[in-house]
Amino acid sequence: MRAGRTSSPGTGRWIYVALAFLVFLSNVVVALSVPFPALTGRIVDQANIISTEARSAIEGKLADLETKSGIQLVIATVRSLEGQEIEPYANGLFRTWKLGEKTKNNGVVLLVAPNERRVRIEVGYGLEGTLTDALSKVIIANAIAPRFKAGDYSDGVTRGVDDIITVLTTDASEWQKRPSLRLDSQQATDPLSWLLILGMIALATLLTVSPGFRWFFLNVLMNVALSSGSSRGGYSSGGSSSGGGFSGGGGSSGGGGASGSW
Repeated sequence: MRAGRTSSPGTGRWIYVALAFLVFLSNVVVALSVPFPALTGRIVDQANIISTEARSAIEGKLADLETKSGIQLVIATVRSLEGQEIEPYANGLFRTWKLGEKTKNNGVVLLVAPNERRVRIEVGYGLEGTLTDALSKVIIANAIAPRFKAGDYSDGVTRGVDDIITVLTTDASEWQKRPSLRLDSQQATDPLSWLLILGMIALATLLTVSPGFRWFFLNVLMNVALSSGSSRGGYSSGGSSSGGGFSGGGGSSGGGGASGSW
């Protein structure tokens, strides 16, 4: 009896590479087509939802964090996500602003889109092991979203900043004592996340096994990117995004963090 065909050991590697490439290309398309706000300071309140008092208090905490640790934590609120999902928008914004030190990638963005009722914590490569996806999710669910739902954006941002700083600067044995930051033994997984993952795997498989489909798909993406860049002028990292004497240090993010809604 003929043995069933098994996939080669390299198949999984190529699927992973294809997924990473797709994420990269999607971020390129977003970065070229979306008019990100300029990085004018540690708080960019385009949506105008943070009170003057809260802004002053938060800016002091963010400056102190950067002075002591080099970590750049920036708060961004936007009037619109420009039709994008918050995940690629946040990653494109992070890469445009280049937050954190270049060699450490220790930047964080707390992004709020009140019109879409979406919030995200985007974490730089170098902090993903400390401010994990699970912890970011807990901070959004416990500290941020309840206050946003009550209409108090200033308090939600303040509490979110406090918890992010606590995780980044305090030993795990200490912050785990706080009920608002304690992780359950098992974290529930969003069904939509699984659907997205399965869809990406299916698409990556097609890209891997079908050269014709792969080149068609890449050509479409590149045409969209090029046309978007020429029609909207494009947005590059640094430079015009570093007004007000504040700028990113050259860091990057690979999409770590978590999103939520209210």
